[in-house]
Amino acid sequence: MIRNIIFDIGNVLADFCWREMLRGRGMSEKMIERVGRASVESPLWGEFDRGVWTPKEIMQAFIQRDPEISGELHLAFDDIHGMVKIKDYAIDWVKELKDKGYRVWYLSNFSRKAEVECADSLAFLPYMDGGILSYREKMVKPNPAIYRLLLERYGLQPEECVFIDDTALNVEAAKALGIKGIVFRDQAQAKEELRMLGV
Repeated sequence: MIRNIIFDIGNVLADFCWREMLRGRGMSEKMIERVGRASVESPLWGEFDRGVWTPKEIMQAFIQRDPEISGELHLAFDDIHGMVKIKDYAIDWVKELKDKGYRVWYLSNFSRKAEVECADSLAFLPYMDGGILSYREKMVKPNPAIYRLLLERYGLQPEECVFIDDTALNVEAAKALGIKGIVFRDQAQAKEELRMLGV
C-alpha cells in the first residue's frame, strides 16, 4: 500500500527554465547552447547541485570549459533569479495528496544558490512533510545513498513509497531499492500512473 509520494522538483513541481532565463538576458540561441554546453549540460552541473564546490569554484570550472565566453557565463550564473519557476499546479497537487491522507516528500538535486535565488519557486515546500535537497547532504541522485538517507531520516518503508522524477536513471535507482517509480512527462500522465498504483 502506498503511503508516501516522493517528488523530484526540477521539471516536475517547478520548471528548470535556464534557456528562457538566458533569452531574457538578450543571449542568442547559438550562445545559449554554447553556455549550456559549458555549464548546465556538462558533468559540472552535478557538482553544483552536490554543494561541494563554492560558486566561485564552479564558475571557474565553467570558464575553463569555454574561456572565450567567460562574460556570458558570468551574465548567466552570477544571478540565477528566474532559472527555476514553480508550476501552476504544484501547490494544489501537493495539497490534494495530503488531503487524501498521503505523506508528501521531496528529493531533488538542487544547489544552495538556486534555493536562495529562486526561493519563490519552492512555495510548495511548507505543504510537504519534509525531504532532501542534494547540496545539504553533499550527494546527488542517482547515488543510492541519497535515497537511503531519505528513507532512514523519515522512517519510510520503500514498498510504501512512490518516487516521481523526470529522469529515468533517477527513477531506476529508486526502484532498485524497492521504491515504486514514475518517470514524469506531464501531470496528467503522472496522475494516471499514480491512480494505477491505487493513489
